[in-house]
Amino acid sequence: MIEFTSIQQMLDSALEDCLPLWEAILRADCHSQNISREQSLAKMQAMLQAMEDADRSYRAQDRSASGLVGGDGGKMADYAKRGDALCGPFLSEVMAGALRMGECNACMKRIVAAPTAGACGVLPAVLLPYARQFGADREALVQALYIASGFGMVIAARASISGAEGGCQAEIGSAAAMAAPALVHLQGGTPVQMANACAMAVKNLLGLVCDPVGGLVEVPCVKRNVIGAMDALSAAQMALAGIESRVPADQVLDAMAEVGRSLPHTLRETGKGGLAATPFGQQYAPEKPEP
Repeated sequence: MIEFTSIQQMLDSALEDCLPLWEAILRADCHSQNISREQSLAKMQAMLQAMEDADRSYRAQDRSASGLVGGDGGKMADYAKRGDALCGPFLSEVMAGALRMGECNACMKRIVAAPTAGACGVLPAVLLPYARQFGADREALVQALYIASGFGMVIAARASISGAEGGCQAEIGSAAAMAAPALVHLQGGTPVQMANACAMAVKNLLGLVCDPVGGLVEVPCVKRNVIGAMDALSAAQMALAGIESRVPADQVLDAMAEVGRSLPHTLRETGKGGLAATPFGQQYAPEKPEP
């Protein structure tokens, strides 16, 4: 789907062809993969189904092989059911969904990398509860996934979606920047508002480091999915309120790329800095081979 190298180009293409933005992205997907519209839609519908299946596969009793991850999605859901959750039922369900999906990944279950396995919880955590809360049908959710994928592909082309290359801003940050415009679309927002939501979501997490304890996609990765989901919601709501990113979206992505290149290697998925270097983290550091 690498048809667009900038968000502005993507928006201009839809405007010039008098297409909804999701349709312009779908058409680009068909062209780049040399597939029919029906084939593209079938693939995206399968992606949505896989997200739903992964969410349903969660079991609170499951634990990752390290023992670091498991059960938190169940705790959050139980807390929300008490009725006195600080963030209310919808946001609590978003948080629970992000934890569930992140834990499913850590427990080696089948998930959708959106855009990566480590950030797999953000997009489904906002889309699935949104559908339940606001009654969005599957067609609307598929359209939202096209919006997310279009922004995600520009991010991948212009900056990075790899923690090893750009830190966690490139994973959780990118996921939030995909989910935010998808939410704006579901709420009937404009393409310009979607671009603003993407830009604000990235700015909010700019510079986020990748420091996995033990080199595992568990701590702090799973809980960062919650932050990514909340970031997406706040960026989408700001954009829908008419709040704009003063820095244009493409320039934000360029800054993201520059920041990623500036991060030391210890903070880019090596498990050698940040939280991984704490005394707690060092307990899970891979053993060094004897000389």
